[in-house]
Amino acid sequence: MMTEANCNWGREMVSSDSTSNLRAFSNNLAAAVEQVSSAVVAVNARHRISSSGVHWQPGVIVTADHALKREEEITVTLFDNRSVPVTLVGRDSSTDLAVLKLEETIPTAVLGDTKSLKIGHIALAVGRSGDGAIAASFGIISTVGNSWRSWYGSQIDQFIRPDVTLYPGFSGGSLVDVTGSVLGINTTGLSRRINLTIPVSTVNRVVNQLLEKGRITRGYLGLGMQPVRLPANLQQTLNLPTTSGIIIVNVEPNSPGDRAGVMIGDVLVSLDDTPMSDTAQVLAMLEPERVNQTLNAAIIRGGNLVQVTITVGERPSREK
Repeated sequence: MMTEANCNWGREMVSSDSTSNLRAFSNNLAAAVEQVSSAVVAVNARHRISSSGVHWQPGVIVTADHALKREEEITVTLFDNRSVPVTLVGRDSSTDLAVLKLEETIPTAVLGDTKSLKIGHIALAVGRSGDGAIAASFGIISTVGNSWRSWYGSQIDQFIRPDVTLYPGFSGGSLVDVTGSVLGINTTGLSRRINLTIPVSTVNRVVNQLLEKGRITRGYLGLGMQPVRLPANLQQTLNLPTTSGIIIVNVEPNSPGDRAGVMIGDVLVSLDDTPMSDTAQVLAMLEPERVNQTLNAAIIRGGNLVQVTITVGERPSREK
C-alpha cells in the first residue's frame, strides 16, 4: 500500500533530481562563460562606455567597427585587468568588423561551427566592461537563415539572430554555445531594430583580408539607383525578360559609371545578361574579384535598348 510517507519520499526524489539537473545545467553555463572569458576583452576606443572584443587568433582582436570612435590611442582591458595598447589593422563598416593588433600573449577563443546551428539552441552573449568585469546574458537562437547582404552590400554568410540581451558595451563581444565555443561576433550596428551575430566564417574571411590588405576590396560603379516598374508596352517592344529595372538617379563624377557614359534617367535591365530588378542584385555582381573587370550593361535610354561596357572600380573607403 502506498502511504503518505512513500508519496512524500517520491516527491522529494523528483524534486532532488530536478534540482540536481538544474544545478548541473547552471554549472555548465558558468563553465562556458569561464572558458571564453579569458579571450574576451574590453575595447577602449570611445568616451564613457567601452565595447567588447574577442582574441580571435594569436595577436588578433576582433571587435565591432561601429564602436570604434577613434583610430589611435586605443587600449584593451584584459582578463587580468591590465590595460594595454593595441593598433588598428583595418576596419570594415559593411560587416561592422574591425581588427586590432595585440602584442600580449593571452588565450585565444575556441571557434565553433554555425553550420549545425538550429533555432532553439541555447546561446550566451559574453562581453567585458571597461573596468575589467566579465558579463553575460542568456537566451536561445531565435532565427537562423541563409546568407544575406548588409546595408553596404557585404555578404554575411548566415543570418543569425540570438534572443539575448546585448547590454551597453556588448557589441563586439562573443556569442557562445553551451561548450564555450564562439559562434560569432555580436553587433547592434547592422540593424536598427535587432541584435545580430556575424558568424565565424564571415569573421574569418574579413579578418584574413584586413590582415593582408588593411581594407576590404569591393566593386564600385558610382551609380545611385532605385528599382522602377517598366511599362508593359515597353517590355513587349524591347522583348525584355523582366517587368522591372533599376533607374539611375545619380552618377558620381569620374566614377566607373560616369566614364562608361551612363546617364541619369537610364534604366538598367541587365548586367552580363543577368536581369536586374533590384539594387541587391547589382551589389551581388560587385564582389572583390570583379574589380578591374568589365560588365556588359543593357540600358533603356530614350525608349531604346543600348549596350554599355563598365569597368568595375574599387569602392573608395568610407569616411569615419
